[in-house]
Amino acid sequence: MSAGFRIGFGTDTHRLKANLPLFIGGVQIAYPKGFVAHSDGDILIHAIIDALLGAMAERDIGYHFPDHDPQWKDAGSMVLLHHTIRLLKIKKFQISNLDCVIHAQNPRLSPFIPDMKKNLCKALNITEQQMNIKAKTGEEIGFVGQGHGMKAEAVVLISQ
Repeated sequence: MSAGFRIGFGTDTHRLKANLPLFIGGVQIAYPKGFVAHSDGDILIHAIIDALLGAMAERDIGYHFPDHDPQWKDAGSMVLLHHTIRLLKIKKFQISNLDCVIHAQNPRLSPFIPDMKKNLCKALNITEQQMNIKAKTGEEIGFVGQGHGMKAEAVVLISQ
């Protein structure tokens, strides 16, 4: 029996702190602040992982990659994504399309989106027409707008 189409939604938020590396979408961005996180804190990849896990009814990123497990300490988020893709293949799902939003006041992310998209499409084995990434500012409101952190959201459609 086929599961047909399934939708998943993912989100991730991290605080920013001076003198840490900033990774978003598998791209290291030169910026004086980076994410406080157990892994590299890549909010976009984490939101995508959560969306994929949700669509597969496989709980969440914290269940599969707990922050109390030293195996994942300082892990690159692409490593976590590859584990998630392996589960997607085992369950015989494929990605139909993926839409993402990154909320960040600074730095301006538009110049980095093509490289993020290229990295993620290659890792996910999808075409660039199957994925979209948008960047929004916080309009100087809330933790994003005041530069205290960033947030990413992703919605994915998968089929079996």
